[in-house]
Amino acid sequence: MKKRMAKLVTLSMTALMAASLCACGSDGGNSSAGESDSTGEKAAETKDSGDDSKEIVYWNIGTESPDKDVIAKAVDKFNSETESGYTVTVVPTQNDTYKEKLVVAMSSGECPDMYSNWSGGPMYEYIDSGFGQPIDDLFNASDIKDKLMDAAVAQATYNDHVYAVPYQNVSLAGIFYNKEIFEKYGLSEPKTLGDLENICKTLKDNGITPFALANGSKWTGSMYFMSLAARYGGLEPFQKAVAGEGKFTDDCFIKAGEKIQEWVNAGYFPEGVNSLSEDDGQAKQLMYQETAGMLLCGSWYTGTFSSDSEEFYQKIDWFPFPAIEGSDADANIQIGTVGDQFITFNCKGDKLAAAFECAEAHLSDEVIDFEIEKGKIPPVKGIEDKITDPVAKKIVETANGASEIQLWYDQYLPPAVATAHLDGLQEVFGLTMTPQEAQDSMQTAMDDYLSTKAE
Repeated sequence: MKKRMAKLVTLSMTALMAASLCACGSDGGNSSAGESDSTGEKAAETKDSGDDSKEIVYWNIGTESPDKDVIAKAVDKFNSETESGYTVTVVPTQNDTYKEKLVVAMSSGECPDMYSNWSGGPMYEYIDSGFGQPIDDLFNASDIKDKLMDAAVAQATYNDHVYAVPYQNVSLAGIFYNKEIFEKYGLSEPKTLGDLENICKTLKDNGITPFALANGSKWTGSMYFMSLAARYGGLEPFQKAVAGEGKFTDDCFIKAGEKIQEWVNAGYFPEGVNSLSEDDGQAKQLMYQETAGMLLCGSWYTGTFSSDSEEFYQKIDWFPFPAIEGSDADANIQIGTVGDQFITFNCKGDKLAAAFECAEAHLSDEVIDFEIEKGKIPPVKGIEDKITDPVAKKIVETANGASEIQLWYDQYLPPAVATAHLDGLQEVFGLTMTPQEAQDSMQTAMDDYLSTKAE
């Protein structure tokens, strides 16, 4: 009981930090947050009534197309076909607000019956706090066991037990670019970081912002840092720092921060980058207005671009983050996730079996086909044979050829360490903190976490 309460205190502190991040990062998304809060109260009432309730409350971040369409299709399929007697109610909340809301619910002893998350450190905290149930028996008896990519199942596993169903996307950090702009200035996909910087200089010289970035959300800027750190030093420095055998002040992390500040000073990011909101679509708008030439983000943007404007999507192509000249790091290392969203369960017995059945519906053939149509890359084996979109196909081929796929830092790391990483890095983008100072802060958070864990 003492351990559980300690975990809940940790989650409460994380919620307060998350609230701070949301307040600083964006004032957008209030309507969605408000709507979901009222439904959240309903969820709490449902939980209070016990597992005898025939309503399954499902929290997720599907507030916009195509995500909300995919989730709706899967849930509608379950609700219309199930013989369990249960009905699933969907409660969507915008990304940044969602993390705060979920942790606040858990900290007050409440949690929806099923909820999506990003795996990694936060999911482990949810499980350790008692808000995630193992699903080994259900999973092993299901067809999805052999359907899902092995890497996706691995990211859904904790302490040798399966706790989640990955369903949404194979997501890699990579660079989308406007083919027409590249063609106009005689540019081609870069092989090295030097090539990429030459592209940036050409775009900047012609009045075009090289990178569309809305870093009010902080995790968007982290993709630049993670990509640079992996290309400078591979994954070993990160793995050692997490294990307490190395430090987040390793040379590869400092170099990554220094390169970001070099690019800020060169004008390679939008003016006021830290005040722009990803949730409000301010990064993609720069691409649509063709005032920015490239966007480094998760490959879910294939679905975003194609859903918003098929005409504009025809102008888009993609390449993985390039190698760095003189670095021995494996350039086939990718940053991302195989699954992107993972459904975890906070119920038992018949309700758990029904909730798992709904999760299975997310991986039914008809929903998978619908996802592909919407530009998604479901984490199932042989998906490359079904994909015809050339951009999505390139992303799948890159994922299949990856030597390793590192989960996003803010999802892999313990919440307090992830917060220190995101906070410090935003200061680096704002030129208000040096890379060394940011990494010292991150290491201090890691030391504190490791000392607490040792106790």
